[in-house]
Amino acid sequence: MLKAVVFDDEYIVIQGLEAMIDWASFDIELAGSATDGISAWETYRRIRPDIVFTDIRMPGLNGLDLIERIAEDNPETYCIVFSGFNEYEYVRRAINLGVIDYLEKPISIQSVKQAIGRISEHVGAKREQQSLKRQLEETNLERLEKGTLDLLLLGPEQAHRWRQLFGSDADRARGVTVIQSIGDFRLNDHPGYRVVDIRFGEERIAVVIHFELPGTEFWEQVEYQSGALPIGIGRTYSGIEQACLSYKEAQKALRSARFLNISGTIRYEEVKSLMISQKQLSEREEAIVLSLRAGNKSEFMKQIDEFSGWLLAEKVDPEIAEREMLKLMVLAEQSLADPASRRDPRSDDSEPHLPHIRIREMGSIGKAFEWFRAQMEGIADLSLTNKEQSKHGSVEKAKTYIEQNYARDLSLGEVADVVGMNAAYLSVLFKEVMGESYIKFLTRVRMEMAKLLLMKGIKVNEVSEKVGYHTYRHFSEVFKKHTGKTPGQFKEG
Repeated sequence: MLKAVVFDDEYIVIQGLEAMIDWASFDIELAGSATDGISAWETYRRIRPDIVFTDIRMPGLNGLDLIERIAEDNPETYCIVFSGFNEYEYVRRAINLGVIDYLEKPISIQSVKQAIGRISEHVGAKREQQSLKRQLEETNLERLEKGTLDLLLLGPEQAHRWRQLFGSDADRARGVTVIQSIGDFRLNDHPGYRVVDIRFGEERIAVVIHFELPGTEFWEQVEYQSGALPIGIGRTYSGIEQACLSYKEAQKALRSARFLNISGTIRYEEVKSLMISQKQLSEREEAIVLSLRAGNKSEFMKQIDEFSGWLLAEKVDPEIAEREMLKLMVLAEQSLADPASRRDPRSDDSEPHLPHIRIREMGSIGKAFEWFRAQMEGIADLSLTNKEQSKHGSVEKAKTYIEQNYARDLSLGEVADVVGMNAAYLSVLFKEVMGESYIKFLTRVRMEMAKLLLMKGIKVNEVSEKVGYHTYRHFSEVFKKHTGKTPGQFKEG
């Protein structure tokens, strides 16, 4: 049973929620309450609840500062805030802090029940994911797969058991990377790493245990194995105990690749550069924000229309629909370089930016949708204008630098420093403008130069060094994948 607490400086609100909601029917225990922020923080620390309902304005410590403390202490806590009609800036900050919902005062029992229902959906999805570990049978290999899945789902406390299942090679582990895909992606074992494959349904998880930290060779292998499949890649962590973090990142990267119709690999660092800091976004919200950050206006407007259609089809209460549209406007505004510059085009500059009031003035849900769509399209146009002004020049500069330095062990970070840009964001822009990833472009440049050098009669091992490969074996593998021939066969004509 989940535990919930209610914090509000109006005691009548607490009494009403205690008396008028059958918490047990939602499998929730109302475990505590408080009427000021200091007592609320103490109550939270004592009870460690799963769900927090809190007013924004409270004496001692306001609700937003309380949520910030809770998020730092336990990001998995579900927070819902109560806000007044004219508290848009407070609502904006609450959304940015990752609240799962906000309810406008005076709150109703129905709105609280609906909020509880949405939390139940989150919890149900999480429990369903954790049940996956029970789907594997207990054979030797399957025990390792199950133990690895436990490591991903349950976290560091499973590390000791995982090491026993993995065997003596566990002592050689220097890092872990989780890769998640749709379809038949497989990364073969290698002297530098071992792969534990876990498969359920159409999805495959590859947990890569590195015996040496991954370099260009590893990422080339992943790129070539991916083909047209969408592949999500988490960050590489030095400790096995952190595999669960890489797994969550790989999930997010894969989901983002599918939203944006990206084929091939996408790393979590790239997704992070597209996303603003935000917790517990729904899949619809992620699709909308990601398509805006990626500069895909057609996909962005398609997602907006599908979102509006969903609200109509589900016959969502108008007040809830308005809150959902307002939340998306806040997220979209944050995607601009200067969110404060975004204003309602029908307002003059002297008017305050109060979209939560403007949306109420529409009078009907149909007009509200039209106004919301116009606002979002304006944000998309402004975002595209800002992006187009800088991306092509940066990518051209990066391309030139790669072509001039391909013979060295050239990292994306080095190229990004030359361009003066975040490495992950450069990776996204490079893929968008060039139609291929940084690593694929670098490999193609190297292979084209290798062909020229081989045709001049230069020895294969010398060519390997001249185009940036430390080992002849790896150079030969990449060359054959690129041309269909080994370097020796190509040289002989």
